[in-house]
Amino acid sequence: MRFRHRAAAGFATLLLPLAGLVGLASPAQAAPSATATYSKPQDWGTGFEGKWTVKNTGTTTLTSWTVEWDFPSGTSVTSAWDADVTSSGTHWTAKNKSWNGTLAPGASVSFGFNGSGSGSPSNCKLNGGGCDGTSVPGDAAPSAPGTPTTSAVTDHSVKLTWSAATDDKSVKNYDVLRDGARVATVTTTSYTDTGLTAGTDYSYTVQARDTADQTGPVSGSVAVRTTGGTTEPPPTGKKIKLGYFTEWGVYGRNYHVKNLVTSGSAAKITHINYAFGNVKNGQCVVDDTYAAYDKAYTADQSVSGVADTWDQPLRGNFNQLRQLKAKYPHIKVLYSFGGWTYSGGFAQAAANPAAFAASCKAVVEDPRWADVFDGIDIDWEYPNACGLTCDTSGPAAFRNLMQGLRSAFGPNYLVTAAITADGSSGGKIDAADYGGASAYADWYNVMTYDYFGAWANTGPTAPHSPLTSYAGIPTAGFNSADAIAKLKAKGVPSAKLLLGIGFYGRGWTGVTQSAPGGTATGAAPGTYEAGIEDYKVLKNSCPATGTVAGTAYAHCGGNWWSYDTPSTITGKMTWARNQGLGGAFFWEFSGDTANGELVSAINSGLS
Repeated sequence: MRFRHRAAAGFATLLLPLAGLVGLASPAQAAPSATATYSKPQDWGTGFEGKWTVKNTGTTTLTSWTVEWDFPSGTSVTSAWDADVTSSGTHWTAKNKSWNGTLAPGASVSFGFNGSGSGSPSNCKLNGGGCDGTSVPGDAAPSAPGTPTTSAVTDHSVKLTWSAATDDKSVKNYDVLRDGARVATVTTTSYTDTGLTAGTDYSYTVQARDTADQTGPVSGSVAVRTTGGTTEPPPTGKKIKLGYFTEWGVYGRNYHVKNLVTSGSAAKITHINYAFGNVKNGQCVVDDTYAAYDKAYTADQSVSGVADTWDQPLRGNFNQLRQLKAKYPHIKVLYSFGGWTYSGGFAQAAANPAAFAASCKAVVEDPRWADVFDGIDIDWEYPNACGLTCDTSGPAAFRNLMQGLRSAFGPNYLVTAAITADGSSGGKIDAADYGGASAYADWYNVMTYDYFGAWANTGPTAPHSPLTSYAGIPTAGFNSADAIAKLKAKGVPSAKLLLGIGFYGRGWTGVTQSAPGGTATGAAPGTYEAGIEDYKVLKNSCPATGTVAGTAYAHCGGNWWSYDTPSTITGKMTWARNQGLGGAFFWEFSGDTANGELVSAINSGLS
C-alpha cells in the first residue's frame, strides 16, 4: 500500500480545511443561558429581510443552536443564509451551519432570510426552550430506536416495525432511512416503504427526533430483499478476493464506490479494505472526514440511485459502502489504518495496545456507520524496521498490537494486517514476530509488490512484483515465493496468507534494453507520480513485450515498465491455490479497467 498514499497524501491534506467547512452539523444541544432576538432590517412592501441573532449569555460554550418560530398564514421565508431553514406548515426551524454553531460565552452569531408577507414571528424557541435566556433547559438527545423488523415483503414494498426510542422529554417522530438516505418521517413505530424494485437488496435503519428536533443515534440495520426479479450470484469458491478502496480516490481519480458496481467488480470480490484511517497520538482516527462521511452524492453517482439530502445523518464513502453492502450482502468491509504515510503513529500505539485497540473499536463502531464495517485492518510499514520513518519498537510490538486488537474486537470482527513481503535474510520479515502475531489475525495481506522501482533511478530494470526469483534479480529474497516460504517457516498458516497483486506498473525511462537488467536515466512519466502508472493506462500506452518471474514487462520507446496482466494474474492465482493460500488481495480498484478485467482474472483464477 506504499506508493498510492504517499503520492496522494499532500492532496488529501490540502482538502482537510474543506472537510472542516462542510462537515456534518452536530445535533442541537441546549445551553444554560442563551437568547435569540429578531429584527427586520428591510421592508419593501411585498417582502422583507428578517434577521435572528443568537447570543450565548451563559458561562459555558454553546456547541450548536436551533431557532424555531411561527409565522402567521401568508408570511413565509423565501431564501436564507448562514443557517439551514426549513418549515412544517407555518412553523419554521433554523439550524446552525457546521461552521457557526459553536459560541463561546458572550459570543453571538446572526443569520438572515428574505421573506414574503407582512407578519411577525411568534412562539420563539431556542434549542427547545425560551428565547429570552431565562428558560433554556438542558435537553438530551433521544436514544436509538430498536432495530427494525420486516414483514409483508412483496416485489415492491416492505413493512418495517421497531420499538420506540426514549427521551428525557418526548420523542416527536422517526426518520426512516433506506440505504442511509431518509425516505420518510413518521410519528408511529411502523412504516411501509413502497415503490421498490423487485429482487433487490435494501438496508433500513431508524432514527428518533425529540421535540427540540434533536436526532439521536441510528438504530441497528436490517437487510431485506424484495421478492421477484433476478440476482447476480456472489463470487464462486471459498478463497478470499479482497481489494483496497482508497478514500482520496474520489478526488483527482474520480473513482467512487459505484464504480465497483458498473465495472462488475462488486460481484467478484469478497472483501473491501477502506484505506486509510490515520494513527495519531497512539489512536485510530478518521482521516478525511469530508470524503468519508460528508460528501453528497447525486442520484446518478449513488449506488442506490437516490440522491443524498443535506440533513441525512450519513453521506460520503461510508454511506455508499452501506448501500453497496445492501446490494451485495456477501461483501465484508474492513477499515484499514496506517499505510506508508500514516505508519509513524504505530510506535506510540504499540506502547499501549489496549488503549489503541479501544480507540480503533470506537471509530469502527461509531453509531453513524457501525453497520458498515465488519472488521479492522492494520497496515504498519514497518514494525521494528524502516519505511517512511524507522521504528524501533522491538520484535514483540507487532504481536502485542495484534493481540490487543483481537482482545478488543473479539471473535465476531475480522482482524487483519497488511505486512511486508521482504523475504531476504535478516530483512523486514525477520524484524518482527509475524508468526506469533498470526494467532490473533484472520489473515495477512502480504504486500508482494514494490520490490523494485525507479527510486533506483539508474536501474537495473526489474519487475516490481516477481512471483519467483530469476537469474539476475537485483536482491535475493525479493520475490513472492521467498516471502511466502519464510512466513510459513515462521509458523503462519498458509490459509492466513493472501498473495498481493498491484493494479499498476513501475517504470524507468532512458532504457535501451528490452530484457530486465538494463540501465536507466530516471523514472518514467506517470499520470500522478513519476515511475508509477495504472494498468488501465499501460495496457494501451505500453503493451507487454515479455514476461519474467511470472509477471509482465514492456519496453516502448525509451520507457521500461513491469506490471501484471490478466494472463500473469491467472498464473499467480494458480500458484496461490497450489500453495494453499487463503486467497489474494490487490492495491487498488481504480487502477483496473472500466470493465474490471484484473478483478475478473483474480476471481476466475481462484474459483
